[in-house]
Amino acid sequence: MNRLAGKVAIITGASKGLGEADARLFSAEGATVILTDVDTTNGERVASEIGTSARFIRQDVREEAGWKALVALVMSDYGRLDVLVNNAGVVEAGTVETTSEADYRFVMAVSADGTFFGCKHAIPAMRASGGGSIINMASIASIQGESLVAAYCAAKGAVEALTRSVAVHCAQGGMAIRCNSVHPSGIDTPMVREFGAKVIAVAAAPSTRTSPHGASPLGAPDDIAATVLFLASDESRFINGQRIVVDNSMSVTAGYVPPRD
Repeated sequence: MNRLAGKVAIITGASKGLGEADARLFSAEGATVILTDVDTTNGERVASEIGTSARFIRQDVREEAGWKALVALVMSDYGRLDVLVNNAGVVEAGTVETTSEADYRFVMAVSADGTFFGCKHAIPAMRASGGGSIINMASIASIQGESLVAAYCAAKGAVEALTRSVAVHCAQGGMAIRCNSVHPSGIDTPMVREFGAKVIAVAAAPSTRTSPHGASPLGAPDDIAATVLFLASDESRFINGQRIVVDNSMSVTAGYVPPRD
């Protein structure tokens, strides 16, 4: 308990799934948590259930002006920013040949642009706060080939590369600000459950991959939240610019990606 005592954190995409799990765990560990999302109904519900240590603010991470306003509000109301979790992301089914321009730009804008703007505007606030930790949510899709989610692979690859750039920028600038990326495999979230049918439709066949977890190939949101908590805490103070893979060996298991006939 209290691994984040006294810290103020922003978590994007926090109305459900991984962001919600992060917010609940951060609060339990003593942090003041600012949850953001475009889903106001669920975002306000989660913040209300967490209690007085949580606050929901509607935000579209694609808009830089919104980032400026959000960080300014946090600094005005709380006087510091210690942790940013760039969790917001979307996925659309499609290969590099079948993905529409609209889907490509949407996926890239939420994950890549949103993460870029978040880092850009969090860094000055964290510098003024004496340091901080930025955790960018990537995916094993930036590590291995996944043909049916081409835009998602591109977006998460951008997030991974940006993470290293931000880490080096902060280290060379003498700032006590760390930046790391987390790379989950499939996790049992609303986004993943809803997306499954889309992938099956595009592939024209169900996935045959299995998992050491058992019948389900999916991990749990708390599996990722525990790693994000560690990176947000001072326990990981010497970890910077790294990709942390949380996939129960899926990205290195032979036959993980089934061939298509």
